[in-house]
Amino acid sequence: MSQQTEPTRLAPEDPARTMTGLEWMPGWVRGEWPCPPMAGVLDFRMVEAEHGRVVFAATPDARFYNPIGTVHGGYAATLLDSCMGCAVHSTLAAGQSHTTLELKVNYVRAMTAATGKVTAEGRVLHAGRQVATAEGYLRDAGERLLAHGTTSCLIFTRQRPG
Repeated sequence: MSQQTEPTRLAPEDPARTMTGLEWMPGWVRGEWPCPPMAGVLDFRMVEAEHGRVVFAATPDARFYNPIGTVHGGYAATLLDSCMGCAVHSTLAAGQSHTTLELKVNYVRAMTAATGKVTAEGRVLHAGRQVATAEGYLRDAGERLLAHGTTSCLIFTRQRPG
């Protein structure tokens, strides 16, 4: 699932200021925006986006191993943080954004290069004016749970540049 990515190229700022999260997010699914640089480095991509729900796909490999020969837990945490945060973002009005306040991850099974494709699904639990919460599930191709988590996100109005 390797992506052609320009590490410093980001999605345009103007659409993020003028479009709702739900209008903006599917642009990544359709390939209209370049993937964020981190997604290119970790080789994951958004494959579904709807109001309050976002799914990412990835295929972990030995590049992400820790010293004990399994995929580093930070890889799973990043996928969960991304899918849950983007699920929150899909509920936001034009000009709003979010940032993670808290992230909790529970690891259930180790990942290796043999794990194959994984999906990370985030779903909003509560979308308030200032704080939103979401849950996320990381599963392998056989739908076995690898990790799950929760997040709290701060909602804020994006500042105009300058």
